[in-house]
Amino acid sequence: MVKAIQIGLGHWGFSWTKEVIPNVPTIEMVGYVDSNPEALARAQSELGIAEDKCFLSLDAAMQAVEPVLAICTLRTEAHYPVVKQCLELGLNVIVEKPFASTIAQAKELVALAKARGRVLMVSQNYRFQPAPIAAAELIASQKFGAVNLVSIDFRRHAPSQGYRYWDMPDPLLADMSIHHFDLMRMVLGDEPKRVSCRTWNPAGSPFGFHPIGVATLEFEKGTIVSYRGSWMSSGPVTPWAGEWTMDCAEGEIIWTSRDHFMGKAGPDRLALRARDQDAVPMPLGAVALADRMGTLNAVAKVIASGSVPPHFSSGADNLHSLALVQATILSASRGGDWVEIAEIMQ
Repeated sequence: MVKAIQIGLGHWGFSWTKEVIPNVPTIEMVGYVDSNPEALARAQSELGIAEDKCFLSLDAAMQAVEPVLAICTLRTEAHYPVVKQCLELGLNVIVEKPFASTIAQAKELVALAKARGRVLMVSQNYRFQPAPIAAAELIASQKFGAVNLVSIDFRRHAPSQGYRYWDMPDPLLADMSIHHFDLMRMVLGDEPKRVSCRTWNPAGSPFGFHPIGVATLEFEKGTIVSYRGSWMSSGPVTPWAGEWTMDCAEGEIIWTSRDHFMGKAGPDRLALRARDQDAVPMPLGAVALADRMGTLNAVAKVIASGSVPPHFSSGADNLHSLALVQATILSASRGGDWVEIAEIMQ
């Protein structure tokens, strides 16, 4: 078991404390850190966490306990300084996405983790689901040959679904699409080359910034991805990972993932359609620890064994997913002009 502390017990952090961490048997919690005493008091009263495991600062926690891993579940703007402090203290880190606000900050954290010989993982939880894992394996094995075109649709109506971050900049690209961008890289086993993106905010929208966007993404091997996302859609709700159609030389791979919505939940789905044939559903293997539990378990296993599994979202790997977010935002600000990923990475 890996001894860990959690830093950040706010709204999303508390969800980690309650729903994720207790279900990962490879983790032994030795401390919880939050600068807000009310957050610590809530963890104690609602979850029965011992008072002597709760600290108002990372320094206080490090004086009292000896963790190996920091689980960083803070607001985005706090990721960089806190992760940097953790790495400087010799801790391994798993952090929520995006793991930094800029590419420069992200590169600095990756370099620091490498210099200190520590694991830095970004919790890209959508990777730990049956459908994208199966799709990645099918693409890697050339089930239907080379991939020509990938079409992805994400549809939600935020005003009627409990959305709360109306003033967040880039609520589609930065808050939601990073999941889809990261899955593109994982499933295709390829890196993006350039992107073109347009975003907009419809009349009557409660959003302060653009909740709808379309993007064309070109990957290094030549695959083109057509991506359409909306937080203001009145159409049929898609699963959180979106609806994917992967058009290959000899057939299609069609899949969806994370199909849960307002108390309802359904399994991941994947179907194969050979050229000129009907689609045939493909059975999917179970994932022992899915979603955020999967990311936390993965980082614990890497720390314990030193062996890095397939699809592990290290900080170095995640630089490319963060670059996709930055590139689409920049393209949208330029009216849809093509933006080279190399420009962003520099």
